[in-house]
Amino acid sequence: MSNIKLGAQLYTLRDYIKTYEDCEETFKFLNSIGINVIQISGIGPIEPEKVAYLVDKYNMDVCCTHTSFDRMREDLDAVMKEHEMLHCDTLGIGGMPQQYRENAESIAEFIKITSEIGKRMHANGMQFAYHNHSFEFEKLDNGRRIMDTLIEDTKPEEFSFIADTYWMQYGGVNPCDYIEKIANRMKVCHFKDYKMVNNTPTFAEIGTGNLNLDAIYNTCKSSGVKYIVIEQDLCEIDPRDSMAISYKNLVDIAARNN
Repeated sequence: MSNIKLGAQLYTLRDYIKTYEDCEETFKFLNSIGINVIQISGIGPIEPEKVAYLVDKYNMDVCCTHTSFDRMREDLDAVMKEHEMLHCDTLGIGGMPQQYRENAESIAEFIKITSEIGKRMHANGMQFAYHNHSFEFEKLDNGRRIMDTLIEDTKPEEFSFIADTYWMQYGGVNPCDYIEKIANRMKVCHFKDYKMVNNTPTFAEIGTGNLNLDAIYNTCKSSGVKYIVIEQDLCEIDPRDSMAISYKNLVDIAARNN
């Protein structure tokens, strides 16, 4: 049996976590559909102590966050203390700032900065994690893909990953291939499905698109993934209804592959 825990990336529900009161109602909703695993991202300006209170009150397992890269650089000690309150040891960023994406030299500078951040986190029992989009699968001026550079030029204890299945597919690669490349360097994987509408790729609820999520789930199992969370950037229906559909289908995927 797999011990992968299933849950929600709160960014999907960002319109419903802008205030303390909204956040509490959203946590109640997630509990009502069986979710107590969350990634915190897109939350409103709520005091960390209040967020931690709700996390404990609703028995939420915070698997990771998306945290401001500027805050990581400028206020890391405070950021780590806030994560201790959330019982969360994985601090992710949602993507590479634009100024580092230009060429091999700028990527190397990004790696230098993040590796130093990751080293400080690791010394405090925490882990830096990087979430991909599709641009990471572009080739640099030296012929290497950005994603391959991030994998090959970093140390596992300083730099881990949050793979995003939709953006890997959008970037023209097989998600399973890259999940295998970062085996044992990824605690959390983002599941979102990928469908075509009028010849245009778009987001879909889990199990309603074209991705082979059964194969991806099994690759996650064999690659040391501990959590799978649902993230859908844009929803055609109420995001809460979307989350409920996706979670039910994700539970079904897990059940038939365990």
